[in-house]
Amino acid sequence: MQYLNHIQNIYFIGIGGIGMSALARYFKFQGKNVAGYDKTSTSLTRTLEAEGIVVVYDENLSAVPADFMQKENTLVVYTPAVPAAHTQLVYFKNNDFNLKKRAALLGLISKGKTTLAVGGTHGKTTTTAILGHLLKETDAKVTGFLGGISEDIQSNLILKGEEVIVVEADEFDRSFLQLSPNIAAVTSMDADHLDIYGKKEELEDTFRQFAALVPEDGTLFVKNGLPLEGITFGIEDNADYSAQNIKIENGTYHFDLKTPNGVLEDFKFNLPGKHNLLNAITALAMAIQYGSPIPKLARALYSFKGVKRRFSYKIKSDKLVLIDDYAHHPAEIAAVNQAIREMHPGKKVLAVFQPHLFSRTKDFVDDFAESLSLFDELMLLDIYPAREMPIEGVTSSWLLEKVENSKKKLIQIENIAEEIKRSNPEVVVLMGAGSIGEEVESVKIALQDEA
Repeated sequence: MQYLNHIQNIYFIGIGGIGMSALARYFKFQGKNVAGYDKTSTSLTRTLEAEGIVVVYDENLSAVPADFMQKENTLVVYTPAVPAAHTQLVYFKNNDFNLKKRAALLGLISKGKTTLAVGGTHGKTTTTAILGHLLKETDAKVTGFLGGISEDIQSNLILKGEEVIVVEADEFDRSFLQLSPNIAAVTSMDADHLDIYGKKEELEDTFRQFAALVPEDGTLFVKNGLPLEGITFGIEDNADYSAQNIKIENGTYHFDLKTPNGVLEDFKFNLPGKHNLLNAITALAMAIQYGSPIPKLARALYSFKGVKRRFSYKIKSDKLVLIDDYAHHPAEIAAVNQAIREMHPGKKVLAVFQPHLFSRTKDFVDDFAESLSLFDELMLLDIYPAREMPIEGVTSSWLLEKVENSKKKLIQIENIAEEIKRSNPEVVVLMGAGSIGEEVESVKIALQDEA
């Protein structure tokens, strides 16, 4: 990190992104002068501002604080999600400022340190958060860069020293190839980000490149059944690390952990769904490999509260359950349904879903229709475009037509609460990676009378 010694100012374009904001917090803690741009004010950008980080919402150069216009001691950080024509980014590029992609900067921070990296098309955020929590609670000197807000620390950054780095390894734009992991895991390799990769085989090949970054004296963990060589993890199967003797009591999983060195008994885990249990097994395996004291791990796991927008209960009563989840891929939606059916058997479930990206909707429309058909009732919002321009014919109406459910309708985001109230459901789940996350609190307030 000597490279950054002469840098005093760090400016983030897209500072409200979950990965960018963790880096912004990290450098603020390091004593750097930190500011950034984002398109819109969100709960996350407002939290950054409350922590003393300047956030601007105007892309004109006049909005950039003066200190950050000094080329010699300023670093500009950006992500591939920022449009190439962004006014500030164009200026910084044309004037030879020191620019780094977010992934490259993360690679620099972790280089030369023991690094534990979690990759996968889904599961990586929760797994990384559990792993960071396990290490923190068992007294490791850990810095964790998370892809979500941990409910335990109300942040996406764990700061307890820098002997070990825990990081979410993001496959978008091949970002994770910038890392140097000593211990890595691959949780899943389902097709996604085909706007970047073109086809599933290309995505899988990039995961193989990520796996190859682990040195000979390092360890690669792989979900049982994936086409990669490594130590396997799974649930009630023949994997090297596997959850066995699973029971559910009062919404909590009780299980034993089979390891290559014998069975560890009596673990408890509070997050619903087999997908989350698998995340816990992955994190436990990585923590054990790192050298965490095994007797302390069970208590650490039991104390983990979860990640915001990952099967987060907002209302939980006998009359009404409201769940918020980031699910934006067909496999994730199916996993949410499995968790709801397991934890709330026999209840009628209403899903409210906001598709994320025109390209993802187009690439997986039949898979989306299949997973959304699993719910008793569906309300569909317009597609959230994020970084994309519309694709002709790719709309929520097109997706809705393919859903096999007699109780389905399109709704507008501003009408979510009243539409849900009119439906009178027993369980409601709000899903999506776009602006639906900003609506959760207002929906909760509107429905509290019903609970």
